[in-house]
Amino acid sequence: MEDENNHSKIKTDTKKTIKNRELNIWEALIPVFILISLLAFNIFFVEDQEWLGTYTIQILLLFSGFTAIVIGFFNKVPSSRVIAEIWENLKSVFTPILILFLVGALAGIWLVSGIIPTMIYYGLQVLNPSIFLPACVIICSIISIATGSSWTTSATVGIALIGIGSVLGIHTGMIAGAVISGAYFGDKMSPLSDTTNLAPAIAETDLFTHIRYMSITTVPTIIVTLIVFSLLSVFIETSGNVDITDLLNSIKNTFNISPWLFLVPIAVVVLILLKTKPLIALSTGVIGAIIFAYIFQPELLTKLGDSKLDSIVSSIFSDTQIETDNEKLYDLFSSGGMKGMLWTIYLVVCAMIFGGIMDGIGALARITKSLLSIASSVFGLFSSTVISCIGLNIIASDQYLAIVIPGKMFKKAYKDKGLAPQNLSRTLEDSGTVTSVLIPWNGCGAYQSGVLGVSVSEYFVFAIFNWLSPIMTLIFAAFSIKIKQISSK
Repeated sequence: MEDENNHSKIKTDTKKTIKNRELNIWEALIPVFILISLLAFNIFFVEDQEWLGTYTIQILLLFSGFTAIVIGFFNKVPSSRVIAEIWENLKSVFTPILILFLVGALAGIWLVSGIIPTMIYYGLQVLNPSIFLPACVIICSIISIATGSSWTTSATVGIALIGIGSVLGIHTGMIAGAVISGAYFGDKMSPLSDTTNLAPAIAETDLFTHIRYMSITTVPTIIVTLIVFSLLSVFIETSGNVDITDLLNSIKNTFNISPWLFLVPIAVVVLILLKTKPLIALSTGVIGAIIFAYIFQPELLTKLGDSKLDSIVSSIFSDTQIETDNEKLYDLFSSGGMKGMLWTIYLVVCAMIFGGIMDGIGALARITKSLLSIASSVFGLFSSTVISCIGLNIIASDQYLAIVIPGKMFKKAYKDKGLAPQNLSRTLEDSGTVTSVLIPWNGCGAYQSGVLGVSVSEYFVFAIFNWLSPIMTLIFAAFSIKIKQISSK
């Protein structure tokens, strides 16, 4: 009787298999090709790259997802399966979305409370002509960690450092490489960064686990970068003096600068090291900054809004712009609060919908299967991820998609190999986030070269941290150094 039941079950399963045939590789790649083609059109033929408005990338992701639904329909994939996959994907990013909102709140209130300006104020003072290049890396790292934005760092302090270095007679490509290396190191390691939140959300690990695990490859990379720039400083001659008095005075005239303000970020770092849940650690940072804003910046709060409370609430939820007497600090002293994170949150949601549809119709499984048939070892898996991320930075010209698409494609493969999800999130950042700035037609490369006034070809070799990061992650994979396995419970 039991054999009959088993036989009946096999028959039923066989019927399902016949109904829902496996996609071939070309069918699976159609939505990806459409997405890449539309993005290429947007980048090369649309002047402001806002073909469909502010949310062009999100709309293109949804359109490509709709294409995948059509392919699934012709292959008789049940709509219930697609909907279930989308729902599972959206559920997985609920906590990361809350974290993104808190990150926006943190950026706003840390600005108004004077925490970020204090970090910048003391960071700028480590400048010294004899160690100018490594100092650039350190300053940009500190500011980028504080702001969570490599773009803001380059557009503010980066421009100032290019000007200072040029006066000293240092090659602008070297300065730009040092600025970008430091800015992207800080961007990767900052809990305020959108890509640092996006990568663990896609890989399904938590933010601080991702940052801790990422430091294993990122810290050695930045150390090598600092050593190289220190050696370069020995062989270059400088002339003139570094004068940052105007910048320091502008910051001090606008904010009440005090070392006591470091207590809040230190408290957050301690909570992170104690493995406190991200929501609790970030909430502590917000609450601490609110208290310090009342204590250290009462005059600024009065100037920004109708009342001190109104200024606090506005900095957390909406746009904040703090005026100074120095135009170079304008972009640095602005924040979008929670509102500023909506673009990234919409991107995460649309990426999860696109990924869910691709999962539901079996496209991601088919693409991954093809890639893994070429490289089935653990090192091959890491290599395939790195190549995919760099390839998408070149083809799609967008660092977010260089994280999202490979992340969705390889997530199951890492799990099947018994690898913890932070392996994937780290590799996505080591190869997706940092290499975007090395591609002239990528949004990041175009932005950085435009802002700093230095072409990608000039700074490419000197952006040591950026091209060394994917190499470092492959070295660790090749020698199986700190490759975290899934814990068996």
